[in-house]
Amino acid sequence: MSSADICSPCGVVIVNQSEVKTIEQCGAFTGVAHPGCHCLIPCLCRCVNQTLSMRQQQLHVACETKTKDNVFVTVKVAVQYQINMDDESIKAAAYRLTNARDQIESYVFDVVRSSVPKIELDDVFETKDQISDSINTQLTSSMSKFGYSILASPITDIDPDAQVKRAMNEINKMKRLRVAAGDEGEAVKIRAIKEAEAEAARTEIQAKADAEAKYMQGQGIARQRQAIITGLRDSVNAFKSEVAGVDAKNVLDLMIVTQYFDMMKEIGAQSKTNAVFMNHSPGALEDLAAAVQKGFMAGLPAAPGFAVPSNDLMHR
Repeated sequence: MSSADICSPCGVVIVNQSEVKTIEQCGAFTGVAHPGCHCLIPCLCRCVNQTLSMRQQQLHVACETKTKDNVFVTVKVAVQYQINMDDESIKAAAYRLTNARDQIESYVFDVVRSSVPKIELDDVFETKDQISDSINTQLTSSMSKFGYSILASPITDIDPDAQVKRAMNEINKMKRLRVAAGDEGEAVKIRAIKEAEAEAARTEIQAKADAEAKYMQGQGIARQRQAIITGLRDSVNAFKSEVAGVDAKNVLDLMIVTQYFDMMKEIGAQSKTNAVFMNHSPGALEDLAAAVQKGFMAGLPAAPGFAVPSNDLMHR
């Protein structure tokens, strides 16, 4: 009891806002002095005994316990409490408890150490609201008879051992790495499938392009050969009409000899030309002409305008 709580000589007592004072007479409780000015008669042994705060208060409690899977954790609870405003609650708070904070802490320890050991570590984080409700229920039931109201009791932190936290972080890290590896493998598979589909599409397009190119090339070769046959036909017919006594065989022999000498000229002009060695004596020209003529004559019926020479000309 401070000197401010003792009655002044004139018996005037000032009570601050959000506070109350208990009044005794001859050591017995007689009433509560609420905020304001009060007059007490010192000669009747009336005086102020205690000053109680009516503000909302908060108590931080850190309780160490172990979980069902034998992991030690520190559960931190913030208990918010207040004395009730009625005179009976104020009397109970002033005279029935020596230390309300120690009493609240004991109840928090009791609830936490009876609840958490039934739960595994991973579930403690998920069920902290249920644990908080259990603490609130227990404190409300126990502290109401001492004039206190429990406003809230949230669990502010669940702190396992440092090594346990590192192990949990490693487990979570490995789990995320496995998921990332699976996603990466799936991405590689999808990319490989897409690349294979693109390659197949490119191959199909290339095959169609090659087929079209070969088709066009075949048409070009056919037209080239048709043009050669047409040219030969026109040349042979012109030679026959202008030179009397010359048949198609003589004209073809003359053309073969001309082509032969042109070929020999080209081979001799290039130092690195790939050459095919043949019998190039003058006597071999007749055999060469006969072979080439046979090839030409085999295709003459298919060329309109080409007259097939008679047998006597062929064997002359």
